[in-house]
Amino acid sequence: MKSFTDIICIELGLKPNQVANTIKLLDEGATVPFIARYRKEMTGTLDETQILAIKTRLHQLTELEKRKAAVLESINEQGKLTPELEVKIKNAMTMPEVEDLYLPYKPKRKTRATVAIAKGLEPLAKRIYDQRPFDMVEAARHFISEEKGVASEEEAIAGARDIIAEWISEDARVRSDLRSLFIREGVIYSKVVKGKETEGAKFENYFSISEPLAKAPSHRILAVLRGENEGFLRVSVEPDPDKALELIDRRVLTANNKIAEEVQKAVDDSYKRLLQPSLETEVRKFYKEKADKEAIAVFADNVRQLLLASPLGQKMVLAIDPGFRTGCKVVVLDPQGNLLHNETIYPHPPESKVKEALNKIDHLVEAYKVEAIAIGNGTAGRETEAFIKRIHFSRPVIALAVNESGASIYSASDVAREEFPDYDITVRGAVSIGRRLMDPLAELVKIDPKSIGVGQYQHDVDQNMLKEKLDETVMSAVNNVGVELNTASKQLLTYVSGIGPAMAQNIVEHRKEKGAFKTRKDLLKVKRFGDKAFEQAAGFLRIKDAANPLDASAVHPESYIIVEKMAKDLNCTVSDLILNKELRSQIKPQNYITEKFGLPTINDILKELEKPGRDPREKFEVFEFDQNVHSIDDLIAGMELPGIVTNITKFGAFVDIGVHQDGLVHISQIADRFIADPSEVLKLNQKVKVRVLEVDKPRKRINLSMRGVQ
Repeated sequence: MKSFTDIICIELGLKPNQVANTIKLLDEGATVPFIARYRKEMTGTLDETQILAIKTRLHQLTELEKRKAAVLESINEQGKLTPELEVKIKNAMTMPEVEDLYLPYKPKRKTRATVAIAKGLEPLAKRIYDQRPFDMVEAARHFISEEKGVASEEEAIAGARDIIAEWISEDARVRSDLRSLFIREGVIYSKVVKGKETEGAKFENYFSISEPLAKAPSHRILAVLRGENEGFLRVSVEPDPDKALELIDRRVLTANNKIAEEVQKAVDDSYKRLLQPSLETEVRKFYKEKADKEAIAVFADNVRQLLLASPLGQKMVLAIDPGFRTGCKVVVLDPQGNLLHNETIYPHPPESKVKEALNKIDHLVEAYKVEAIAIGNGTAGRETEAFIKRIHFSRPVIALAVNESGASIYSASDVAREEFPDYDITVRGAVSIGRRLMDPLAELVKIDPKSIGVGQYQHDVDQNMLKEKLDETVMSAVNNVGVELNTASKQLLTYVSGIGPAMAQNIVEHRKEKGAFKTRKDLLKVKRFGDKAFEQAAGFLRIKDAANPLDASAVHPESYIIVEKMAKDLNCTVSDLILNKELRSQIKPQNYITEKFGLPTINDILKELEKPGRDPREKFEVFEFDQNVHSIDDLIAGMELPGIVTNITKFGAFVDIGVHQDGLVHISQIADRFIADPSEVLKLNQKVKVRVLEVDKPRKRINLSMRGVQ
């Protein structure tokens, strides 16, 4: 039997040493970001996606081995484990294969077959299944027994057929063939539940459909299954029944006589009563998992893009959480995001205290030397933006709409209460909006990724799989950017490689008690922060203005010795190396290769010395909506408008054009050429130009196009 390493090499097309070393690092507790960034020599420069694929497959194979062991133990305890069966189970490559082999030995509840066996009909069933000619009625007469409840020859033969039907349904070869047919040629049928037409109108597109499952897009499968779960649709999955029966016949029928006709009846019964329902459940699960993975991949990609959105940076910010009746909550934040001031203004109806609100904003901007104004894009967002744009400030100020999805989740959370115990949720929400403008990543990690609002059927997919994938995505994004050790929140530190919630809390407490960290090595003074945690985390943590400039970079402390040798060889300091491009150009990378560090690490170090601690996120750009468009009533077909991509799905992208209702750009309208996936050409938060195709005001639906728009 092949080893895990061999199997993964073949499946992922990787070299044995790449897989073996990655597995070794994972077993030692290394994180995916750490392995990808700091162990390139060991993995042959595998990226995070490849390392995650190894990790995922390793987990699957480990679980498969555990199941095999449990199955072998169960069959052995029954005294039915043969050498041949043991080899088959040990060589099985998939979970369904193991379960098929186990099925005949699996403890059963009462079935028609077990009842027939209890009546002593198994010898008759074996003789019929053999399909050699014999007098079946005469043979059946010998099984008539008042004591066992067999009253006639017909009853005996029917019972034997029940036993045969179960044998067929438990035949591993039959199940394997049928499973392939169901997966390859299964058709999903959907019909509306009678009397639910009006109530289930949102599922109208699925009231009567039939579509090959293999060709059905993931979003349609999830929509149909949601309709079924909510009680509006009846859904079934099946390939051509004749093909299925033909396939079983080829495995089971060995003769063409009257005895074989009885076996044929058992085949028909086995398929309709046992195999079809069982395999329908399996294939639905198979395609549901496939759809879940696709939907989760889209969601994770969107979350990653949102997390890595361009930060405004450390500025004095005035943030507004807009509202009509309850007013607009205003806060002022310092460059570190600390709350300096809060109050409420009422520039909109019903209060309409425009002049008073204008004077307050003008005063706050001047008093606090505000550089940017962040305006939540929810209710009253565009109206508030228009109000702010009317003010003539005496200093340069940019005013920007900020996506506030999830801000209300944050404001009511334990995290927000812990940060601002003396303020209500409206103040907390405004603070979150302002901080999102300054640093989206640092603020969004405080919210459950599911609540960020960029998913597709996120409530329908496997929730454990979703959480695992989103946690991986957040961890990847956080470590990709790096974290300022002396200012990072507990939530942000939690996602740093090798840290986690408990250690993050310890770091924050240590910072409060002992003051700012002076060097990365000071981390080892934190409670329970050992050498392993230091190895995994240190490279992703930054200390701005540290005595050692490398502490502010992505160079790992284990590599400082290399940089120090470079500086020594050039008779200069590490700071000189960072500041002087000419000095760096004299470095010959091959001179610094060691047993542990090869060219990939040396080149990474040199690249980092060019711009130590550089933020990989794109530069911030100011964006403005069309000032003549504020609501859906202002839209006219043919208009070309600026917009921001707010969500990407498999069927298209949603774009905010500033009317409180995102418009849909269907996948067919995204580009002049054919694209299979919107993410090929679009990113979340991307600034785009769109044309209004159609406006359905009653249903609040806006159809947009990007084709031919400059």
